[in-house]
Amino acid sequence: MDSQENFSQGVHNEELSYGDVISFERRDMARDVPGAQPARVALIGNFAPRKCGIATFTSDIVRQLARYHPEMTVDVYAMQDAEAPAPHGDVHDEIERGSLPDYARAARRMNEDGVDAVWLQHEFGIFGGECGAHILHLIDRIAAPLIVTMHTVLSDPGPLQEEITCRLVSRASRIMVMGQGGRDLLVSRYGACANRISIIEHGAPDRILRPLRRDGRRTLMTFGLLGPGKGLETAIEALPEIVRRHPGTVYRIAGVSHPNEVLRNGEAYRDKLVALAETLGVADHIEWIDRFLDDDDLVRLLEDCDIYLTPYPNLQQSTSGTLSYAVALGRAVVSTPYVHARELLGDVGGVL
Repeated sequence: MDSQENFSQGVHNEELSYGDVISFERRDMARDVPGAQPARVALIGNFAPRKCGIATFTSDIVRQLARYHPEMTVDVYAMQDAEAPAPHGDVHDEIERGSLPDYARAARRMNEDGVDAVWLQHEFGIFGGECGAHILHLIDRIAAPLIVTMHTVLSDPGPLQEEITCRLVSRASRIMVMGQGGRDLLVSRYGACANRISIIEHGAPDRILRPLRRDGRRTLMTFGLLGPGKGLETAIEALPEIVRRHPGTVYRIAGVSHPNEVLRNGEAYRDKLVALAETLGVADHIEWIDRFLDDDDLVRLLEDCDIYLTPYPNLQQSTSGTLSYAVALGRAVVSTPYVHARELLGDVGGVL
């Protein structure tokens, strides 16, 4: 399915979609009455053309809601970064991530617009302040019900991360997660009310499954923004033995360096990986694709690979969109045992 077409089993085995969750909130507020106007939602997150997973996810939401719920009005509040601005086009408003007054101003505009719900895409790194604490300046000022998609649920948070998560949980009328592990953590670790949490799995492109090649070539692949948290050095260190057994193997590493990493350290991480490959004698077995891929290019490359690798060292990672894509497209997967991988690959499709 396209990224947000995917409806999954939710609370009490209900079939839940994003439109359903928003409708639930309108009923809770006693606003879903005969003759009522269609819902108006303020949607907060990174947004295209910014090149990151949250921006892709938020943009997909808008596209799919327009397709399946054309009666709904979605006001996009795109996060902006003064140090690396994205040229947003047709959005309702922007919030400069480092500006506290911007968060208060955005909340005031949502209240003046009379939105039916505020829908927050939450990831600690996309908001300003330590651990993204600036977002609390907005959620404490809105009048409408708050819906939060938790892209990260940490089992071992730092003190401020725990405080922010607890504030979001206590403020939210409805929380969305993409797996059972995230739901269980929110209940057991953060005291969330179970019946306020909906599981809607990460969507993926709808494509006919293609068989693996039989020509002797072997292609491994990892996709995403490059940075030390990707663990790519682990995969590169494994290549000499892989190539010894399968000389035709190529490891395709696709994606640009993370913008925050570039601001802090330039291309130091990529350069380190290139140097490591040369030292190990496997540079000719690595194909670097140094650009952010759109969905069509990503799907094409995934369909062309034999094994998808996610060597992430952060075992608390609760969501990986690229892992969802790879599994949906029928690729075999080798992964470290982070939360989403354990859940998604628990029965079929890969090795942890």
